[in-house]
Amino acid sequence: MPSIYMANAIQAALAEAMAEDPSVIVLGEDVELSTIGATKGLIDKFGANRVRNSPISEATVVGSCVGAAACGLRPVMDLMFSSFLYIALDQVANQAARLRYMSGGQVSLPLVLFAGTGPSGSAAAQHSENPHPLLMSLSGVKVVFPSTPADAKGLLLASIRDPDPVVFLLDLMLAGSRGEVPDGAEAIPLGQGVIRRPGTDLTVVAIGSAVPQALTAATELAHAGVSAEVIDPRTLVPCDWPLIFDSVRRTGRLVIADPARRTCGAAAEIAARAMESCWSSLRTAPVRVSWEDVPIPFSPVLEQAVTVSSAKIRAAAAAMLGAS
Repeated sequence: MPSIYMANAIQAALAEAMAEDPSVIVLGEDVELSTIGATKGLIDKFGANRVRNSPISEATVVGSCVGAAACGLRPVMDLMFSSFLYIALDQVANQAARLRYMSGGQVSLPLVLFAGTGPSGSAAAQHSENPHPLLMSLSGVKVVFPSTPADAKGLLLASIRDPDPVVFLLDLMLAGSRGEVPDGAEAIPLGQGVIRRPGTDLTVVAIGSAVPQALTAATELAHAGVSAEVIDPRTLVPCDWPLIFDSVRRTGRLVIADPARRTCGAAAEIAARAMESCWSSLRTAPVRVSWEDVPIPFSPVLEQAVTVSSAKIRAAAAAMLGAS
């Protein structure tokens, strides 16, 4: 298996999906050139009818993709930054998330909204959002958040083939990461998490860029004799709750590393569900490692101070074990 960058894995998935299904089209700002490389070269392979630069109007283009999906196409919309989802929130929340339900199942919307997400190094507040908690609460939109190049490719293929709208988030902290990616168009089912590192003393559920941070923390904890199990949900909607609950019941402790704000974050939902389903197994209360409830600062020092890190995950786990 070749070792490639995550952005190149996404480009490979798009190319394979477009080759197997002529209804797959790609739209977005600068997709012909591609700012991060995820759509680079596609226009040369598939032409301008299927790879189209869009106006700088996210609401307009997402709305047109909803209509195109309802009429039988499979659009993949490149939003560049997930912060721009807020501009198109009506089209996502009121239209894409609702049309199948409100039509009694008569309308399918095989639509993928692809966006780079999270801090990318002094991108400041308007280009550093991670809106997955908001998307998780919409009911009607699937949310995909891979942490490796292989998962990015396999999950994007599954997202494009899915009959429902999917928001596919590429953590920009991981865009330059490399990893082995299988050849061929093999999809990874949505809703299937994975254990990145087995352990017995505590469970760490980590999302996106928090996954490699959690693995670093687990390695450091192992030097102190602590065995941490690291779980990567890979998709947040649907989420692999049985995998998480089984791990929590075995270890009795839960740390959630979520690259989003603490209030109403994905970590809060995971902690609440774990307490509802695993109460008798928990030895202590779950702990959330998440962003501070502030806009992401431009300053690199402040950006690091308010976001998730391996040191914060390690400290949370150590404090939990000390308290218990």
